[in-house]
Amino acid sequence: MTRTRAARPRHRALDALVEEIRACRLCRDAPQGVPLPHEPRPVLRVSTTARIGVFGQAPGTRVHASGMPFTDPSGVRLRQWMGVTDEEFYDATRIAIIPMGFCFPGLDAKGGDLPPRRECAPLWRARLMATLPKLHLVLLVGQYAQRWHLGDDCARDLTGTVQRWREFVARPDGPVMVPLPHPSWRNNAWIKRNPWFDAELIPWLRETVRAHL
Repeated sequence: MTRTRAARPRHRALDALVEEIRACRLCRDAPQGVPLPHEPRPVLRVSTTARIGVFGQAPGTRVHASGMPFTDPSGVRLRQWMGVTDEEFYDATRIAIIPMGFCFPGLDAKGGDLPPRRECAPLWRARLMATLPKLHLVLLVGQYAQRWHLGDDCARDLTGTVQRWREFVARPDGPVMVPLPHPSWRNNAWIKRNPWFDAELIPWLRETVRAHL
């Protein structure tokens, strides 16, 4: 009974926080720099029971349209890396999906996604993490998530950070943090240049994800 009473306030706090996030219009109405060029649509999936976290960059055009994270080819590849089904991936009671920027940031002049909005993480990230007590395994997908959560321990480039994955997952304190490249098909060349990623990190990742589901 004590556990139930303790869990309910935390659950209510998370629900209230998610409502705040979904109503946020800071990047449009009081931006740091150029305003968001479209109506914000924050995308995230969380619960107080999730043991696995997927911390990515920001929604792309398809995710902005669907309102569901990783509903694109990158999501297909990420689920393959994790060894999970669509049903498992979108079960928020087990897997929390929390990008560094909750809204699609728009496109640059070359048609690529802009970086996550600078307003988002400083405003929401610490408060959100405090309501997720069960997180044990966190996938840091891309450099923005790695720099935020690993700080000065990141290497100068993504390759150097991901190569040190064994060092990061062996840390004794807090959730297990696993640095990953972005699963975009634009990174095919990177994967070919780094065969250790498929040979060593991916098998470990699939086994570890399965143990936490």
